[in-house]
Amino acid sequence: MFHKVTLAATVAAFAVAVGTAQAAGSDLQVFDWSGYEDPGFFGEYVNKHGEAPAYTFFGDQEEAFTKLRAGFAADLAHPCTDATRKWADAGLIKPLDTSKLAHWDGMLASIKDLGGIQFDGKTWMLPFDWGNTGLIYRTDEVSAEDISLQHITGEAFADRVAIPDAATSAYAMAALATGVEDWAGMSDAEFSAASDYLRALHPNIRFYWSDPGQLDQAMTSGEVLAGWGWNQSELNLIWNEVPAAMMRDLDKGIATWVCGYVHLTSSTTPDDQVYDMLNALSDPASGKYIIEAWGYAHANSEAYAMADQALVEQYGFNDPEAFMAGSLHFVALPPELEQRMIKEFERIKSGF
Repeated sequence: MFHKVTLAATVAAFAVAVGTAQAAGSDLQVFDWSGYEDPGFFGEYVNKHGEAPAYTFFGDQEEAFTKLRAGFAADLAHPCTDATRKWADAGLIKPLDTSKLAHWDGMLASIKDLGGIQFDGKTWMLPFDWGNTGLIYRTDEVSAEDISLQHITGEAFADRVAIPDAATSAYAMAALATGVEDWAGMSDAEFSAASDYLRALHPNIRFYWSDPGQLDQAMTSGEVLAGWGWNQSELNLIWNEVPAAMMRDLDKGIATWVCGYVHLTSSTTPDDQVYDMLNALSDPASGKYIIEAWGYAHANSEAYAMADQALVEQYGFNDPEAFMAGSLHFVALPPELEQRMIKEFERIKSGF
């Protein structure tokens, strides 16, 4: 399966070259994560306008927020649902007109209802891609029955676990492990229980990863048996024939992220052209492509019947509505809770 990784890298490199070459001739400016300039995502836009949009990239949402606050201008940006309210409160984005979104009715209902998509009686984001942060494990060394968020604190996993060096992600994991339903509204007792879980897990941590490639390499070598990570890490392992899988048992706990496109207040391109891009991104054909080529799920419910059914099953997307309903969603945290998580996580990592 290594050829698939090579093919994906080739497509991405080609997309970068195309985007760079055509940037001067494109009016539409997109502020995005690197890799999303892939023309497979917006074929209908290119068919109509004859060229790809121009892309500028950010490394994370906070970087994007800071740059936009400082005056950077673009038409569309690609944050996730935990950031949209912050961006709206800062006056960086404007509501979408759903009557101009050709595929709005086809969006997964459970995604459309998320707080980061619609709030204050308005629609602020067109959902595009979604996926999971979950427990990935070596299936040749750990059975499905013996993997859980609770089991990885045991002796069998001593020095064989890796989780992100990110407080909010760690506390989402801990919330699932301790049965917290509303991780953005943790009580003091629930916060203490989640912190105790992370303390119990700390002696088994091989390292706290800052780059998913660290997790991929450690799981490939067998240095790590289980890690809290993203879909892409699971797929990288599978594509390189490493026996690994993400635990997708909803009763055992899994988190879901949703990202999408927002219309920036700094936009100067005519709205009709902006909506042409949004409609291309939300087209079922775009969803089919992201499922098959990237292994990520798409917001359009019609994409799943069009995609390779073996891959849909393998990636756990065969019942997206049920899956979305049963997982923990990354949503905006109250600033005081986020700061409390950050402070306590640093103490836990230091052994206190």
